[in-house]
Amino acid sequence: MTGAGRIYRYVGPAEVKAAVRPEGEGRAIRSMADFEGWVVARSAVELAEPFTFVVDLEGVLRLAPRRSEHAACAGSGPVLGAGEIGFQRADGGWVVGEISNHSTGYCPDTSSWTAVARALARVGLRCPSGFTYEVVFRRCLACQEVSIVREDDFVCVFCGNDLPARWNVDPVDLPGDSRQR
Repeated sequence: MTGAGRIYRYVGPAEVKAAVRPEGEGRAIRSMADFEGWVVARSAVELAEPFTFVVDLEGVLRLAPRRSEHAACAGSGPVLGAGEIGFQRADGGWVVGEISNHSTGYCPDTSSWTAVARALARVGLRCPSGFTYEVVFRRCLACQEVSIVREDDFVCVFCGNDLPARWNVDPVDLPGDSRQR
């Protein structure tokens, strides 16, 4: 998909990726009919919590139960975005009530919102103007651990060194990746 933005490879624990079954991918949601068919099969308990989502390389939204691994939802492939998403009824239809880029398997930058918003628009789901909860991921250059930056404190929680200002979790370029260094 040309011009899609940064491509995120799975950067989480190897044992999680190794456990992914090819048929265990999240449900592809390409239209409002797909979404409505998927959402009516969800229980009230499930709908009370956010779901796991990814946006695959074709720009398709994929949904899975909340406690699903993002790697499983994506079929262990690279993604354009990943996180958690909650839905609610409003004005006689479904809307995105909450959404984040919280995925410790892919650690997407907040700039992944563009690809996520496109996928939601393609389905016809109204959504906020950005992530309702943004997670800032950075890899420490000293110890190589991935940290979540809290309250703009760019300090590694593992070793105390400063973290880079720019996203750097996966330094490997993929074909079609437009990331800037």
